[in-house]
Amino acid sequence: MRAIQLTAVNELSIAEVPSPQPIRGEALVRLRAVALNHRDVWIKQGQYAGIAYPVLPGSDGAGVVESVGPGGDPKWVGREVVINPSFGWGDSEHAQREHFTILGLPRAGTLAELIAVPVAQLTAKPAHLDWTGAAALPLAGLTAYRAVFSRAQLKPGEKVLISGIGGGVALFALQFAIAQGASVYVTSSSDDKIARAIALGAKGGFNYTHPGWAKAAAQTGHAFDVIVDSAGGDDFESLVDLAAPGGRIVFFGATRGNPPVLPMRKIFWRQISLLGTTMGSPADWAAMVEFAGHHLIAPVVSDVFPFEKAAEAFALMERGGQFGKIVIAV
Repeated sequence: MRAIQLTAVNELSIAEVPSPQPIRGEALVRLRAVALNHRDVWIKQGQYAGIAYPVLPGSDGAGVVESVGPGGDPKWVGREVVINPSFGWGDSEHAQREHFTILGLPRAGTLAELIAVPVAQLTAKPAHLDWTGAAALPLAGLTAYRAVFSRAQLKPGEKVLISGIGGGVALFALQFAIAQGASVYVTSSSDDKIARAIALGAKGGFNYTHPGWAKAAAQTGHAFDVIVDSAGGDDFESLVDLAAPGGRIVFFGATRGNPPVLPMRKIFWRQISLLGTTMGSPADWAAMVEFAGHHLIAPVVSDVFPFEKAAEAFALMERGGQFGKIVIAV
């Protein structure tokens, strides 16, 4: 089969590799579309310890079950499915266990024509989604759902701020929060991305490159019950300033680094909760797929590339030029 393979740091190519063979409890899925995540870029750049080359990255994918392993239920064959990329979560809803992994490293990922995965990781493709939308759903949708609902416990009518709009998780958080009946605002370094978020249903937005943006927002009466962040860095104190008393700040990344100073007095005096999160449990996955289907949520897709132009897809993500998910058609 063809696969998008990493043979060294930043060495990406399309290669012919042996097709996987499903073992007992697994299914072989012929992928129809896959989607990129920042995780794939970080793997490409060698930012994970202990990478053993060659690597077949990719966490997101949707396709058709081609066969099952020994003793498997043949009724799976021919089914259209999406793959849950959260492996080995464990038996607690509070947090993942030590053996938790994400599909695409160390296990061979979705950037290939075929993949063998446990049947337990498969879910019927939501009927309202085409292959592009189905491939865009898993990792970002799961991360956003757990952040917004399982961790931040968002309620209808609350006010939400989502930082760094344009990435896949942030856009799912926007869509989920709007579907829940929240009033949603966004931040970005791009006025165009803010305008596009407003077109999707956001009430407004703030350009965080403008000096004093958070103070100006606070002076206009903005205070947020839930803030969703993946950046951290210097602006994290601004998010604390914008949190309403009793507000919750949920974060799943630190792309701009750790905050230089954590404003402890502001946090404890205003009863603000800081909530870390990553990916999601099997229960989060089932609830996310059901929620997306019930509300007919269609992932925002930035660009679709043919398999042969995977390097261009990676380059787009590396320069941050996307608004939504980047999908590769297999």
